Amino acid sequence: MKDFKKYYTIQAPAEEVYMALTNANSILLWTGEEAEMSTEPGSEFSIWSGSIVGKNIEFVENKKLVQQWYFDGQEEESIVTIKLHKDGQSTSIELRHTHIPDAEYADFVTGWDESYFGSLKEFFEE
Repeated sequence: MKDFKKYYTIQAPAEEVYMALTNANSILLWTGEEAEMSTEPGSEFSIWSGSIVGKNIEFVENKKLVQQWYFDGQEEESIVTIKLHKDGQSTSIELRHTHIPDAEYADFVTGWDESYFGSLKEFFEE
């Protein structure tokens, strides 16, 4: 198991970035895929039409979200923590993803950079 931590910057207010990460209709806009999402701790979520599924653990409005991502047969919980920090008119994002299966690590790093935050950055900045 490996952990991944990285910082991203998006040219949008933290409130808008938080909405884009936590509202199913907003997720559809930047991913182009159906999503199930709630800010209710304990609720399950699905994004990219079920490619990523898990359980919502914690939300701090406009500042933080914590999720457990499911992997088949994994014993340790894979936890994703996204913290949003206002930086003028931009948002600095701190990502921490723990317990990524070794065989999946490179794909997840690419996914975070290109698909997840790459798509979100493109949505707000182009």
